Amino acid sequence: MKKIIYNLSFAVGLLLFFGSCKKDFLNTTPLNTISSELTWTDASLSEAFVTNIYNGLGNGGWDEQELASLSDETVFVHPGRGINTINEGTLSPSNLGWVDNTYEWGNMYNYIRACNVALESLKTATFDDPVLNARLQGEAHFLRGYYYQQLLRYYGGVPLVDHAYSLDDDFSIARNTYEECVNFIVNDCDSAALLLTGKDLASGRATPISALALKSRVLLYAASDLHDIPTAKGKSATISSFSNPELLGYISGDRTPRWVAAQTAAKAVLDATTGYMLDLSAPLTPQAAMQAYTSIAMGGRSKAPGLDPAASSELLFERQFSSDLYTGGPGGDGTSVGLDNGPNGYHNWAGNVPVQEMVDDYEMMDGSKFSWTNSAEAASPYTNRDPRLYSSILYDGADWKPRDKISGNVDPANQIQTGSYESSPGGSLIAGLDTRQSEIENWNASWSGYYMRKFIDPDPNVVDNNTRQYIPYPVFRYTEAVLNYVEASIELGQYDEAKTWLNKIRFRAGMPAISLTGDALRQEYRNERRIEMAFEEQRYHDARRWMIAPETLGRKLEFINVTGILKPGAAAPVPYHHDEAVYTYNYVPFTDNTLENRTWIDKMYFRPISRDEINKNAKLIQNPGY
Repeated sequence: MKKIIYNLSFAVGLLLFFGSCKKDFLNTTPLNTISSELTWTDASLSEAFVTNIYNGLGNGGWDEQELASLSDETVFVHPGRGINTINEGTLSPSNLGWVDNTYEWGNMYNYIRACNVALESLKTATFDDPVLNARLQGEAHFLRGYYYQQLLRYYGGVPLVDHAYSLDDDFSIARNTYEECVNFIVNDCDSAALLLTGKDLASGRATPISALALKSRVLLYAASDLHDIPTAKGKSATISSFSNPELLGYISGDRTPRWVAAQTAAKAVLDATTGYMLDLSAPLTPQAAMQAYTSIAMGGRSKAPGLDPAASSELLFERQFSSDLYTGGPGGDGTSVGLDNGPNGYHNWAGNVPVQEMVDDYEMMDGSKFSWTNSAEAASPYTNRDPRLYSSILYDGADWKPRDKISGNVDPANQIQTGSYESSPGGSLIAGLDTRQSEIENWNASWSGYYMRKFIDPDPNVVDNNTRQYIPYPVFRYTEAVLNYVEASIELGQYDEAKTWLNKIRFRAGMPAISLTGDALRQEYRNERRIEMAFEEQRYHDARRWMIAPETLGRKLEFINVTGILKPGAAAPVPYHHDEAVYTYNYVPFTDNTLENRTWIDKMYFRPISRDEINKNAKLIQNPGY
């Protein structure tokens, strides 16, 4: 399997080094650059150029600050990083708050330009390998479509540039309509799929199925409420008053053909390949379901006992991380998910921590909704729940990896401690090791009472605070296409077809089949998508395109307070461990606005275009509300 060389300068430097050993002191050609003419005469240099374009993927969704914290999945616990600027609605063209490079306007256009350079140059390239040439063109079409998709789903319609600018060109260009952008991306996907079919592709590079998956996502979004302007106007006064709604969606026309197109695109993915364990006729056992879901999250790469490497078949396009490219200890990049988000009692940073609203939406094992008004469920809220909860969330008493012994043998049970517990009957409460009052570390701790588990390698040999993990980020996976197909089928009134495919996912998750129809099925599907795709950069976009953001993204944050009270005659275990025979545990959800005072303002359906971009290009029209 070929390795991807992510650094073009490094690759080119090696080629120059081995090809310039003679001592020609009169040669004034720089040794650290390659001319554009020479690049396209050599197959290796051309491939290195296209490979470098993959860097626009950044760390996938695994930066220290994650998109989940712009949604009702998690909250980012470290202040001063600009996330609260967005979640509190104070963002503006001159105050963008946190912006990740994977959708930042200027960064995306830099990589789009590189795609255009490649597509233009490959048409006249002189290296003698037509199969490679076609493959590189296919990859460039896919990457250009992907980067435009990133701009489209954050900003709405953007200027479409399909050629590399020269110094004599006019750099002022107006935004294209939303529909024009959708059509452009779909054409790139079709071109990529055609050019990549039958080609030998290294893992981590675009494939025909990657292109089909991108097309499916784009057409699903295009059919959604936010981008049907008559619907969006009825739900938002801000959009209704915008004088250029064609930049945000389809201003007229029947939505049904758009849902048909979305359904057809999703079905093309389903027919082209298979996912992982989606051929079951009954639910898995809870333990098997938890292992299956964890195996998917690990991309089949973890060496933890019981996980299945065959789960890699679920990935249709991934961002890979290699020990050849990431050296030293972890810290704020795609190999540092455990350090970035793990418990402070394990010497981690606890960055993006799940909120109570997320935890509450995991169903009971029988498919009923969890409720705090049910006294039995409230007394034991982590019992008998959807197995994906146990693969995704670390809660008080959850089993986890061994702690290091730098603080002593303080937790031989290897359990998460986010509560406070009596050490003697009626005595004071002792703070758990993973709280903000921990005896190990009293900083970098969860505010919510939870930690993220999904995407953190459960291999006990991976010590998150000093060991990098090389788990691939799932940019596209098969189950997203299944969910896309289900959604389109529901909107077309094809309820039996929708349930057939939705139950495939539920059986793999160990959950019972559903038999709903109409809006009840729609709501069940939306919750299923929320749970199945947790922390995968879906919820932020889903809540916006469904236009449910005021009730979801704008909700006040809820956390959990856990206390352990010794039962009569019981003695506290030393060191402490979770024991329901010894303690009565009380769980009290509460609202806390001190970290973020979340609100929703309808301008937040789209990000603002920065003031600098507007100043550089007078033809740009700003998004509504800014």
